[in-house]
Amino acid sequence: MSTLDEAIKQLLAIEGATGAAVVDYSSGMALAQGGNPGFDLGVAAAGNSNVVSAKLRTMSDLSLDSDIEDILITLGTQYHLINVLNSSGSRGLFVYLVLDRTYANLALARHKLKNIAKDISI
Repeated sequence: MSTLDEAIKQLLAIEGATGAAVVDYSSGMALAQGGNPGFDLGVAAAGNSNVVSAKLRTMSDLSLDSDIEDILITLGTQYHLINVLNSSGSRGLFVYLVLDRTYANLALARHKLKNIAKDISI
């Protein structure tokens, strides 16, 4: 079990990470956040809550019986990773990780994010 602040520290230690947040997707509120990605993480957390909610609604409409692992948004200079938490202690949350494409290894970042995320609970 990882505290949210400890999880943010671990996420920011991933090579290329510039920002991280743990977000409640029903409210859009960041429960913990850190880093300096060059934009307001609180606003991004709220906006990405809409992305997660829309995808979950679409999956329900399609009767897809599966969990979202992660969502990748690729920008010109950044990767935005959204990892939806599905354990009983973290349901309703997602991890939002911002990576600088110059320094990040996407495959390694996804692997590390998955390992950190599995220990997050509230």
